Amino acid sequence: MLSKEKLSRISELANKSKQAELTSEEKKEQNKLREEYLNAFRKGFKEHLHTIKVVDPNGDDVTPEKLKNSKDKRRQMHN
Repeated sequence: MLSKEKLSRISELANKSKQAELTSEEKKEQNKLREEYLNAFRKGFKEHLHTIKVVDPNGDDVTPEKLKNSKDKRRQMHN
């Protein structure tokens, strides 16, 4: 996850942009920080998905094949 300082800076730039236009340097910084945030979020979300197993009311594993394949691929990379 992003540091508290970076998250704070994202908020600061967002609030400033509501009050006045950001400079071109600030816009570049904001875009870079947003991209970092999104990448960190996506990585964490994917990690979380790899911990999920979908089970129907009968107790059968109905995890989507795409997720099963992704889990298998991840296991192979870490072995």
